[in-house]
Amino acid sequence: MTSMTLDSSTGHAPDAGKPKLDAPKGIGALAFFAGVMTAGLAYMAFSLYQDISSAGTPATTWLPFILLGVAMLIALGFEFVNGFHDTANAVATVIYTHAMPANVAVVWSGFFNFLGVMMASGAVAFGIISLLPVELILNVGSGAGFAMVFALLIAAIIWNLGTWALGLPASSSHTLIGSIIGVGLANQLYNSNSGTSGVDWSKAIEIGQSLLISPVFGFIAAALVFLTLKILVKSPELYAEPKGNKPPPLWIRAVLIATCTGVSFAHGSNDGQKGMGLIMLILIGCAPTAYALNRAIPAGDVDTFRKTAIAASAVIDQKALGYSIIGDPRQNVTRYVSNRTIDDSTFPALSALNKEIVKQIETFGHPSKYPAAIVGNARNDMYLASEAMKHIFKADKKEEKIFTAEDLKVMTAYKASLDDATRFIPFWVKVVVALALGLGTMVGWKRIVVTVGEKIGKSHLTYAQGASAELVAAATIAAADVYGLPVSTTHILSSGVAGTMAANKSGLQMSTVRNMLMAWVLTLPCAILISGTLFVVLRQVF
Repeated sequence: MTSMTLDSSTGHAPDAGKPKLDAPKGIGALAFFAGVMTAGLAYMAFSLYQDISSAGTPATTWLPFILLGVAMLIALGFEFVNGFHDTANAVATVIYTHAMPANVAVVWSGFFNFLGVMMASGAVAFGIISLLPVELILNVGSGAGFAMVFALLIAAIIWNLGTWALGLPASSSHTLIGSIIGVGLANQLYNSNSGTSGVDWSKAIEIGQSLLISPVFGFIAAALVFLTLKILVKSPELYAEPKGNKPPPLWIRAVLIATCTGVSFAHGSNDGQKGMGLIMLILIGCAPTAYALNRAIPAGDVDTFRKTAIAASAVIDQKALGYSIIGDPRQNVTRYVSNRTIDDSTFPALSALNKEIVKQIETFGHPSKYPAAIVGNARNDMYLASEAMKHIFKADKKEEKIFTAEDLKVMTAYKASLDDATRFIPFWVKVVVALALGLGTMVGWKRIVVTVGEKIGKSHLTYAQGASAELVAAATIAAADVYGLPVSTTHILSSGVAGTMAANKSGLQMSTVRNMLMAWVLTLPCAILISGTLFVVLRQVF
């Protein structure tokens, strides 16, 4: 009988079935990588120049454009770090089951991350933005607005790099949301009397629940999928550890590659949107004439917008009958967005605000024709009206007595038109974010791949375990994308691997599980602390 020495850190043979992770990098690959990155940055610069020039943005000082360039690079840097931080989620299982060589797997994953970003709906992007203080969203071009964007992006990059250096699969989504909350709390210290200066806690709780539930769901669902496979599929090779570096049977290999592809695509479609949303805030703050309103709306849709605005105005005016408003209606609507309590001033204020929106549509027509002097305020009016209607719809759903069915249909169509005008993502933004995330998946991936592949379970990952974890991750992220919720690919996949290990009675390496849980618990408070501190410092700088 042959004896085999076990690795004390993993519980299985140190070289049994381990993949080759240190493939040499040829000069051609490096040149291709650098070429694509350079082309992407050049495309971004050209698109910015073209958009700003065509919009006729007045250049009284170069400072906003310098800030724009720096902020864009930091935002793309966040997506790049997000790429290599989260690559392990998609490729660890195919690498450790030898379904794909490591160097092929990361390029494959990068390509489908790219496609995922390009096919993204945009719902998650604006779900993230709605977490930010309304005050800062409406004044994103102010010093406080710039401090907000820089603070939350830099804080997220710092924490992601720190956990990556330790090889811990922490969540980029969790990190970004913690950074946003930190900015909101810090901003509230400056404006304690303003209800719109802090965090939208209802949205934060909704997103927080999705982040807390997703790893638990990943653990249980992956375990159930694995156990179901054992009942339905009796092929012993599916549940065996890889033999040396031999690839799995063809059908198993196809399943593993398909699940890797699904996770990569879903990760791109969900995580890529977070960068898109923040880049849109940067663009609106630095070049409002070009980006505050959607200048690419088809001409035919503008007439639809005008008609829905007039129809909605009649509904709102009817609700406002018998009440009057004193002062600026924007302040009253903003107060409602903050406290969500409908009072005697809510509909009169919304009516007055809506009349201004209708007047601007009828005066200027297409968003591209709005004068530079008013485009920022026009966008804020539309954004405020849309946010107010969102909360009124929620109240209507609870009380079922604010609108008739027909009126609700009119108001819903109007809100959709407002969102088309203010919540949009230019094609070139999708392209550069997709390139940053896709290229990021191809570097720095080894640390966390090793953790997921070797250090969660005490035995080597089997084919069925890898497929089960990835299938659950892809399905969960795709569902979250449909509902506009940012979930953690990292949490779902790594907890899914742990779930399959538990279901197979393979045993878990508790030191790794403990470190992962600690990183997950600390991510939110640490991100809040870092971003809040940076915001306070940067408020003084700007």
